[in-house]
Amino acid sequence: MEAAITTAAAYSLGAMGLAVSAVGLKARLELSKAKHRSLAGHARIARFVASLIPFYQYDETQIFKADAAPDVIVAQRCADFARLAELYSKRYAGTLRLTAEATELISDLQFTEAYRVPFQFSRYVRRHLPIGAFLQSSSGVTTTDLDGNTFYDLTGSYGVNLFGYDFYKECIDRGIERVHALGPVLGSYHPLVADNAARLARVSGMDEVSFHMSGTEAVMQAVRLARYHTRRSHLVRFCGAYHGWWGDVQPGVGNPVPTHETYTLKDMSEASLRVLRSRRDIACVLVNPVQIMHPNSGAPADSTLVDSTRQAHLDRTAYSDWLKQLRSVCTERGIVLIFDEVFVGFRLAPGGAQDYFGVRADLVTYGKTLGGGLPIGAVCGRKHLMKRFSEDRPADICFARGTFNSHPYVMAAANEFLRRLEEPAVCALYRDLDEIWDRRAAALNRRLRDAGLPAQVRNLSSIWTICYTRPSAYNWMFQYYLRAEGLALSWVGTGRLIFSLNYTEADYQAVADRFVAAAEAMQRGGWWWDDPLASNRKIKRRILREMLDHRFSPQRAGRAPG
Repeated sequence: MEAAITTAAAYSLGAMGLAVSAVGLKARLELSKAKHRSLAGHARIARFVASLIPFYQYDETQIFKADAAPDVIVAQRCADFARLAELYSKRYAGTLRLTAEATELISDLQFTEAYRVPFQFSRYVRRHLPIGAFLQSSSGVTTTDLDGNTFYDLTGSYGVNLFGYDFYKECIDRGIERVHALGPVLGSYHPLVADNAARLARVSGMDEVSFHMSGTEAVMQAVRLARYHTRRSHLVRFCGAYHGWWGDVQPGVGNPVPTHETYTLKDMSEASLRVLRSRRDIACVLVNPVQIMHPNSGAPADSTLVDSTRQAHLDRTAYSDWLKQLRSVCTERGIVLIFDEVFVGFRLAPGGAQDYFGVRADLVTYGKTLGGGLPIGAVCGRKHLMKRFSEDRPADICFARGTFNSHPYVMAAANEFLRRLEEPAVCALYRDLDEIWDRRAAALNRRLRDAGLPAQVRNLSSIWTICYTRPSAYNWMFQYYLRAEGLALSWVGTGRLIFSLNYTEADYQAVADRFVAAAEAMQRGGWWWDDPLASNRKIKRRILREMLDHRFSPQRAGRAPG
C-alpha cells in the first residue's frame, strides 16, 4: 500500500514537473518569437558575431576599387579624393591641426574619428581626409570653425538645439543673472526649482518631477523606480532603440558584460504583446519615439554604410495604434510604460510624443534641450511611481541622488527655456510643423530625382536621414562632400540630420542648394558609378568573403594592421 502511494506520488510529481517544463518551454518559445530576426534583436548572438569580425583594411589600390570599378572610374575617384584632401587641408588647416593634437589626449575623439566610415576604409581616410572637431562661434543657424569657415548647422547639437543657438545663449545668460546671488550652492534649492517642477508637471501631464544630470541618468532612475514599485526584475526595450549608454539598455555590442534582466523585443509586433501579457517578471517597457523612423533598426550611422540598404519611413497612424495597444497591455498587466523623450522631447510638439501620438505614459524622461543649453535630465511621473520610500518600512528605499542634480545655473537656464516655450514667437514655430518640414523634404527629393542623383531624404518632422537609391559601397563618402559645401554634420555623418526649428525658407533653400551641389560633385567624382550588375546583396557577400578570408587565412590574420 505504501509502495503504491509512493509510486502514485512519484507519478504526480513527475506530471507536475512535465507541466512546469511545458509552461517554461512555451514561455521561452514566445520570447524567441518576439525577438527580431536580426543581430540587433539577439544580443548574445550579436556579441558573439562581433567577437569574430577581424580587422582588415584596404590598401591604396583597394580603397578606390572595392566594387571592382573599371580603371577610368578608379582614376576619377583617386583624382577627386586628392582634390578633396587638398581642399580640406588648406581650408580647415588650423582646425585640423588642433584636432590632431587633441585627439592624442581625448579618448572621445579617438572613438568618433575611428568610426566615421566603415572600418576597411577608416585608417586611410583618417590619414588623408580628417575632420575638424573644434568650433569658434555660432550664430543663428550657423557655426564657424577656427579658420573662419561658416557652416549651416545640421547637427542639432545631438538634439539640444531646437530653437537656434542664439536662443540658448540667451537662456544661459539670463539664467546666470537670475541665480548669480546664490551661485553654485548645491544640496539646497534655488526657488526656480519649484517653478520648473510645476511647469514640467503641466507640460508632461504628470504629478511629480525629479531632476538629474543627464538623460541617461533620468532613464536609469525611471527604470529603477519601475522595478522598485512593481517588485519585478526585467525591463523591455525594443530592437534598435537607444536609451543611453548604461548596461541594462545596451545588452549587445558596446557593453563589456552581458545583461541578465533585459528583454529585447520586436517593435510593432503582436508577438511582443503576447510576451508582455504572459510574463510576470516585466517591470517596465521603454519606448524611444524616434524609432518610428526605423523600427527594429539602430540609429543610422555612416560607419556601417557599406551598401544602400539603409531605410527610413514614417507611418504615424500605424505607430500611434501600436503605442495604444502597448498602453492597453501595460495597464492590464501592471507594467510601467516609460516614454524616453530625452532626444525628441519638445521637438515633435510642445507636449512631446505623448501629445504627438495621443498616448499617455506612466513615466516620461527628458533631457538635452530642456536644460536651455546646459546638461540636464528629468523624470516626470505618476505620484505613486515617483515615491522613493515606503511609509510602512523605513529601510525600504529607492535611492537616487547626484551632487549636481538641480544645479542653480542649470535650473535657471531650464527655467528660461520653459518660460519661453509659452511665448507667442516660439509657439508659432510649432504651427504647421510637420507640413513645413515634410514639404521641404519633398522639394529636396524632387530636385535630387530630377537631377538623376541616387540620394533621398526621409524625415520625422525636423529629424532627417539620407537614404540611397543605387547599390554602392561608397555612400559614406557623401558626408565629406556635404562638409565641403559648408554643411556641418555630427560624427554619424548622413545618418541623422537635425534642423533647428528657426530655419527660415531662405536658410532651408541655401542648405538644399548646397546639398544638391554636394551630390552632383559626388556623382562627378565617380563614387556613384552606375554598375548594371551591382546589387546590395553582392556587396554584402563580397564583404563576408573578405571577413572569412581574413579570419581564417594564417598569412593575413598574422599581418599587423596599419
